[in-house]
Amino acid sequence: MTGSTHCRQGKQKRVLVLAPSARAASETFIRANLRGLPFALIAYFGDELPLNAPWRLAYGSAILLSKLLTRLHRLRLAGWPAALVASALIRRHQPDVVMVEFGFEAVRVMEACAWSGVPLVVHFRGSDASAQGRLGLLRGRYRRLLAIAAGVIVKSRPMADTLMALGASADRLLISPSGANPELFYGSSPAQAPAKLLAVGRFVAKKGPLQTIRAFSQLCRTLESADPEPSLWMVGEGPLLKQARSLVRNLGLQNRVHFLGMRSQEQVADLMRQVRAFVQHSMVAPDGDSEGNPVAVMEAQLSGLPVVATRHAGIPEVVIDRQSGLLVEEGDETAMAQAMAQVVQDPVLAARLGDFGRRRVQEHFTIEHHLQQVSQLLHQVMQHRSEPLP
Repeated sequence: MTGSTHCRQGKQKRVLVLAPSARAASETFIRANLRGLPFALIAYFGDELPLNAPWRLAYGSAILLSKLLTRLHRLRLAGWPAALVASALIRRHQPDVVMVEFGFEAVRVMEACAWSGVPLVVHFRGSDASAQGRLGLLRGRYRRLLAIAAGVIVKSRPMADTLMALGASADRLLISPSGANPELFYGSSPAQAPAKLLAVGRFVAKKGPLQTIRAFSQLCRTLESADPEPSLWMVGEGPLLKQARSLVRNLGLQNRVHFLGMRSQEQVADLMRQVRAFVQHSMVAPDGDSEGNPVAVMEAQLSGLPVVATRHAGIPEVVIDRQSGLLVEEGDETAMAQAMAQVVQDPVLAARLGDFGRRRVQEHFTIEHHLQQVSQLLHQVMQHRSEPLP
């Protein structure tokens, strides 16, 4: 799936998908939607500029212009370039619904749906409903967006509350974590695994990589004579990676903390089968950026790992404290170190937490659950559109 067009034959309903990107490593959920939703899907991406595909070039160019106008704080004007192209795409493809990934992308094209009468479903993910540079900047435009939208998808209850305060209607709002893939994430045996901890995520403030490292340092001091010594594997890249490497050197943890760089989902799944537990110190970033519901947390649980994480955003909705993992308050590195110590020192506890989490994610939080929920919402929106006026 290259992200260009995904169409199926027959009389399936048509969905026009507009998204910022399908190429970024972190956008696995967008690719999962394109592969799994049971509609005729036509997708355009804001970072595409192919010279041999005029409509894709037009959409990508319009998004670039909208971004420039947004940076200049010409917010109303920023909604015109992409909306004009999106309006032409609606006429060209005749979709039954337009689904836009991320709120900041939706405000660029929302007027096209208002002009055409085609219902709009917007899928909020995390930073678009929290970061000051997005939620703070676009608050007024979001009010307009939520007045237009026929459906809104969010990742967690806190995100739902934020958008409802801006005008989202509860009867048009779906809370649906993106879900984990059971074909990849399975087979962890924390009771038999060595005392290795795994963190997966971009090195950005809301993922708390520096807090995770400092908590791990406290763990190492607590278990000075442990044999074997615990270690921490960290997967990902990002702006805080250099600072994280420096922190590890300053703490003398070079032989304990291993930076593994970017890894594919298949490689991450394999790493999860080699470790005792998954750790992530999610927290509100200085700019307000928050998680939606971290997919890696669900993937770890589905694999069978216990999760050590924070009471942040949607995490407590998928990790049940003391049952499928151990949750601590944001910023409490000492509590996180203590929670790490529990799963490192008690393999039986790690296995019990991991088994409960695996069963719970299998029952409620797989990709298939998410696709079914999104499909149902899209069908409802289409059905409402086709109902005759009273």
